[in-house]
Formats: sequence, C-alpha cells, structure tokens
Amino acid sequence: MCGIVGYTGKNPALPFLLEGLRTLEYRGYDSAGVELEAPSGSLTEVKCKGRVAALAALCEKLDATQTTGIAHTRWATHGEPSDANAHPHRDCSGRVAVVHNGIIENFQELVAELEERGHHFASETDSEVIAHLIEEALAGPAEGDFALAVSLATSRLEGSWAIACLSAASPGEILCCRKGSPLVLASTPDGAYAASDVTALAHTTSHVVNLGEGQIARLLPTGEVSVFEGDLTPVAEPDTFDIDWDASAATLGGYPDFMAKEIAEQPEAIERLLEGRLGQDGIVLDELRLSPEEVAAIDRIYVVACGTSWHVGLIAKTYFETWARIPTTVECASEFNYEEILTTDHTLCVIITQSGETADTLASARKMQAAGAKVIAITNVLGSSAARESDGVLYVQAGPEIAVASTKAYTAQLVAAALLALFLARANGAISLSEVRSRFREMQRAPELIRIVLSRAWQDEVAAQAFASAHSALFLGRGVSSTTAREGALKLKEISYLHAEAYPAGEMKHGPIALVEPGYPVVVVVPESHVRDKTISNLQEVNARGATTIALATNGDVRVAQLASHLLLVPPAPEWLSPVVDVVHLQLLARYVALARGCDVDKPRNLAKSVTVE
Repeated sequence: MCGIVGYTGKNPALPFLLEGLRTLEYRGYDSAGVELEAPSGSLTEVKCKGRVAALAALCEKLDATQTTGIAHTRWATHGEPSDANAHPHRDCSGRVAVVHNGIIENFQELVAELEERGHHFASETDSEVIAHLIEEALAGPAEGDFALAVSLATSRLEGSWAIACLSAASPGEILCCRKGSPLVLASTPDGAYAASDVTALAHTTSHVVNLGEGQIARLLPTGEVSVFEGDLTPVAEPDTFDIDWDASAATLGGYPDFMAKEIAEQPEAIERLLEGRLGQDGIVLDELRLSPEEVAAIDRIYVVACGTSWHVGLIAKTYFETWARIPTTVECASEFNYEEILTTDHTLCVIITQSGETADTLASARKMQAAGAKVIAITNVLGSSAARESDGVLYVQAGPEIAVASTKAYTAQLVAAALLALFLARANGAISLSEVRSRFREMQRAPELIRIVLSRAWQDEVAAQAFASAHSALFLGRGVSSTTAREGALKLKEISYLHAEAYPAGEMKHGPIALVEPGYPVVVVVPESHVRDKTISNLQEVNARGATTIALATNGDVRVAQLASHLLLVPPAPEWLSPVVDVVHLQLLARYVALARGCDVDKPRNLAKSVTVE
C-alpha cells in the first residue's frame, strides 16, 4: 500500500525515482508524484492523479540533472484520489516536502491546532500535517536542525508512518523515519537510497538497512546513511540484511503479465521451500527459534491472517488438528484485534502474511505476545516486520510476488503450514517418524502435479467463456475443497471485478441456491476425496436448476464428467495435498476471465499488495 522512493548522490535522481515508482506499482496506488531538490535547495514538485506513466510524461520538461529527490505512489485513505491529494506535500513556505505511508490518527486535532496558528492546508490528507509540523519545529525549537525538527514533529504524531522528507535549508539531505510502516535504506558509492521495500533497490544493491521501529535516518549525497533512535541517539549497528533474489525475478521475463509468470513459478517455489527440510529426526525448521520443550508443550494454536493468507490458515487448521492433534482457531486479524483471547504459557500464535507488513496481522501478533503466547510468522519477505518481531519465522521463499493477487505465495504458504504441522506433530509425539517421511514424500510430488495442471491451462481458457455474460458466480466445495472454493472466488473478484460467492457445498441449499438460474456459472471443486459423493449430489442440485457448471475433478472421473458443462482436470493427489494442486486451475480460470473482461490482472483497481494500514 503506497510506495516511497528517495535518492541523494552523484547521479540524476529522476530516472531512479520514476523507475522505483514503476517497480512499486504492484503495491497499489491511485496517484503519484516527485519532488526534486536543486543544489541551491529550491524544490520542484510534479504530481498527478493516475498512473506513473502519466507522471513520467509530466516530468519530461524537468531539469534532469538534479541529484536529490523523493517520490511516492498514493493509495487513498484520507481524501479522494486527486492531484491535490497526491504526494509529496509541502509546508506553508514551500521549503519542506514530505512523502508518507500510513495513517496519522490524530491529524484532525493537529490540523485544527496548526490552522489556529495561521497554517494553510492545500489538501484533504492526513499526511500534509507532517510538513507543517516540521516547518514549525525548524522555525522554533529545532532552530534549523533538520533531524531535530523531524524528531520533534514525529513525537506529535499518533498512528503509523514511513516518511521521507526534504528541506530547502539542508540541500542534498533526505530525512527518513518510520513507525509501523516499512522503510529500507541503502548506502552505495553512487549515493544513498530509500524505498518502501527491497524490490525498488534490487537493481542498485544487494545489501540494505532495515530502518527500525521509531528510528530516524539521515541520507547524504556521499552515500552515508546514519541511523538514530527517535531522540537522535546514534544507532551503532543498524539492522541490515542481504536481498536473496536476483533483480531479474521482478521482471516479466517473457511472460505477458506478472500473474501468468507467478502462476508458472509455483513448482520451483515449492521445490525451493522443501529443499533440506527433511532430516534424520523429521522436519528441519531451525529458524523457528523455539526450544524442543516449548514446541512439545503447545496445547492450543491461534492462526491469524488476512485475505488469501486467511484461507491458508483455514487449511492449516486441518493440518494442525489432524497431524499434531492440537486444537486450532483461525481468525481474521482485523476482527481478532478487538476480541477477547484465551491464552496460556503454552499457546502458539501463527501469523501468515506474504509481505510481513500487514498492519492488522502485526497488531494481532503483538497482542498475542503481550498475552504471553509465542508467535511464529509464515512470511515471504526476508527482514520484514513479521520476521523481526516474531519468536520464530518460516520463510516460504517464493521470491518477489509482483501481481497484487497472490498465487505462488499462497501455495508456498500452504506447504509451509504443512511443514510446520508435521514438525509440531513429531515434537509432541502425535505421529511417527515414518509417517512424517511419508507425508514429506507426498509433498515432494506437488511441483510435478502442479506442472501437469499448468499444461492444462487450455481447459481454464475454454471454461472462462461461461462467464462472458455473467454478473455473479458461485463456488462450491466440501472439506478442504471448500477453502479452495473460497480462494477461487476471491481471485475471480479481485482481478475480474465479477461478483462471486463461495460456500461449503452442503450449505448451498440454505440460501445461495436461490441465485441459481439457467446459465448461472457454478464452479464445483470435487476432486477424489472422502466427501466426493456428497459434493456430486450438490453438483446435481445446481444442474437441475439450469446452472452452467465448471467442475474441478480428478483424472478419469466419468461421473463428474457426465454432469459438468466444463471440466478442469487434476492428477490424483492425497486429499490433504489437493488444495495445493487444485487451486492452480482456479488461479488460471480467474486470469482468463479477467483478460476476457479487459481487466488489468496485475494491478486490479482499489487493491494494494501490502496493506500497511488498519
């Protein structure tokens, strides 16, 4: 959600700023802007509603030699998408410029206070207040000290923020700070860089500084990056890490869109995750940082996540309860933060977040830690807030996921959850070592099974025709397949803007069947399983009402083939593994429907990749 980039150094800033914004487009946005600073300190601002391409066109007449600047893509929270509400924002004098990710919760009180003292606001955003607070501090208690002004300004803020700012009084200097929202920095011989995440820096460096909670950083044209605590006490050893993937991983590489590329990358992602995970004594998860005694004593699990990751949690519950025999509750983070919780010293909280920066999920993790629970994060991003703040972390190693709708991270998270469940089950003695090895061998089959599904993408392209005149769709499944149906419906909604509902198939007759009429598309997930026959009965019910049925079924299932209008065939797989394999068809189906409807599958409207505000 939103993107920040900044640069000060020897080279022209504008090319990096624009390319950085393009790289961060996947985070979701509705407007964009840049602020350039001349050596004299004078500021030049260009911003507009719309895409980065529109901003780049407006920037063609700018002085391309300026070597310091900040830039931003905005996803509207306070104030509608507009030129005026786009970032950067300036103070009254026009000598301070700020870009901001997050939400300032007390901005209305601050605006009222500042207006009483004569400040004039040019936007409806919460972010503009930061520039005015810095202006006041520079003119008052900070006495022109830019870093002190930023420290004093942020001390007045409530909420979350990642901020990069310029001051005409300190040419060539960029000040950055964060609380809650991520910000990474880099020091190179060519200059100093800032960005919301590492994808914008991957072409520049493999070594980055992760700005810590409440910290402030000063970036200088020499490439120097100095980090301070909020009170400006120097940080001797800032948190650093190395980017573990090649920059080419964030390029299309010959694919028509990132969603197609990431769907195709799922077998390799799972193979990476599984490498070295089976040892002599069972599953190897050294990065969890929990003692054998702590693991063996776990008697209750909370799984907390949002969106697609919540669907992973629903399936993880089956793994934890079936294999480890541990009672498990799955919660939506946005609701969980305001509920009562029941914990003991042996409660485990598993948070699942692709980006590692999902605000609601992080808040849940902190809540559980405060209550005495241990927290394990399943995440894709090295050095993310989830990874740093949790007691243990399991990286899914899917590589950068650029398309907003998650695909490869989803299947990798499912496999990671299965690994964790087997690890817990072996630790508490719920299953034998031979069964762990058997389940792991089944897991190793997933990449090849997914490759078979990918080779049948033509089935999804044909089935997409069933949605040509549809206004809504229904997805049905039983057991773990009911969650696969949920994920399929979510993918369709996210990228095609076609309404879709998912239900456990047995619940369909308790209301949703009223939607079914001749030609209404119904996707039924009915692979070989212990509830296959029951699901077939539900398929017959919607057929009887004239639905156009798209059935996902196992190779050779003649009975389903006779009932379905369209078939999406999957190879035989163990029932527990079927969600990892089956969902690939539904990802492909959603993409083909979206393309047929003329939608941008990588950057769907109103959505952000990383939701860093509550």
